[in-house]
Amino acid sequence: MAITLRQLQVFVSVTRERTLTAAAERLSLSKPALSIALAELEKQCGRTLFDRHRNRLYLNDQGRRLLPLADELLARSATLEQLFDDATTLGGQLHIGASYTIGHQLLPRLLRDFRDATGHHQQQLTIANSAAICTALEAFELDIGMIEGRVADARFDVTPWRRDRLVVTAAADHPLAAAGPLEIEALAGEAWLLREPGSGTREQFMRYIAPRLPAWRPGLEINSAEAIINAAAAGLGLTCLSRLEARHALRDGRLVELDVGLEMTREFSLVLHRDKYRSPLLERFVAFCRAAGNPEGDDLV
Repeated sequence: MAITLRQLQVFVSVTRERTLTAAAERLSLSKPALSIALAELEKQCGRTLFDRHRNRLYLNDQGRRLLPLADELLARSATLEQLFDDATTLGGQLHIGASYTIGHQLLPRLLRDFRDATGHHQQQLTIANSAAICTALEAFELDIGMIEGRVADARFDVTPWRRDRLVVTAAADHPLAAAGPLEIEALAGEAWLLREPGSGTREQFMRYIAPRLPAWRPGLEINSAEAIINAAAAGLGLTCLSRLEARHALRDGRLVELDVGLEMTREFSLVLHRDKYRSPLLERFVAFCRAAGNPEGDDLV
């Protein structure tokens, strides 16, 4: 069996794109050339690797067996190509997925420090909610995920990384803004500005606050923390969000933190697929992140 790296590139690209047209565009190949490469790979494997349905391709059990090995071989190939370019520089590209709070508030400085420490500058960053990051990890589209919220999936290695604190906030002119310490029941009936399903921040609201309220109503669902902050400052409702995200609005007085007597903390985690090849670059980045975690679990802000 003479499987080529090009065939594996085609296989991985089709896995991620799910259509031949999109995969061909990603690899700058013609669609017929890509179809031939995929057909030859399946012929050499002696098995189909995808289920076909309405012009889309879905990885089947045989394809799922091949995917980790194909991903590893392509990663090792990229490392080899750069092995002698500069012996002091880590080779390869790092694909990082981060949930919104981490991607917006923590990663810019972390990546700056990583680049300064290692000289590596080839990082690709995807920012999405925690559920989407885990889906991308499952498909081997990412090397590492940095998420908020819980992950209970045996396919992933999950390492607690940092701690974050959540706060309940309101517009500065909200009737509750000057009320002082409040019982959580005082928020019953208020409209809440919420992140979308799959968001770690929404998960924490459903864990800490919703069960304690005899009644609550969704005021608006937005997939952007900054938009939620602006909506809360405009008086459209209360919100529960990371103090990291809210700190500037709290500092300039657009929002006020409500003291509801709840200590709401959550962990940020580093997540890797158990079958993912851990290249020297990935191992170095994971070690760097762990070393940069907040000491002794102290809150970030």
